[in-house]
Amino acid sequence: MSDKVPMTVIGAQRLREELQRLKSVERPAVIEAIAEARAKGDLSENAEYDAAKEQQAFIEGRIREVEDFLSRAQVIDPKTLNTGGKIVFAATVELEDAEGKEVTYQIVGDAEADIKENKISISSPIARALIGKHEGDLVEVRAPAGAREYTILAVRYE
Repeated sequence: MSDKVPMTVIGAQRLREELQRLKSVERPAVIEAIAEARAKGDLSENAEYDAAKEQQAFIEGRIREVEDFLSRAQVIDPKTLNTGGKIVFAATVELEDAEGKEVTYQIVGDAEADIKENKISISSPIARALIGKHEGDLVEVRAPAGAREYTILAVRYE
């Protein structure tokens, strides 16, 4: 799969930092742990060896995953786009729901989405409803939990 995936500048930087840490810190540490466990003798009943091998498989898998994301990343900086005030990928959007509750989301790529950080995937129902809209617009979001309406209070490109 060679499709480009949108990613924010910060998201790409975080992945590059994670890849560096995996290759320069975690991979050597697990190789050392395997060597130490191997030195203890019988590998057939060596839980430390099994755990280290499992950790190594996880690290190598994550390295491949991060390298794949980065190779397919189309890094988008909304500050460089002429958006005309429209909501676009990587925009930060302040919303108010029908009950007056305010929430702020940044629209990011699938690999960066983290609801705890208010980063929502470009492919989520709310992001799809917001793309192309402007500050002051009323947006109806059709989500699995039902339709909700939001008023767009502000759009920022950080």
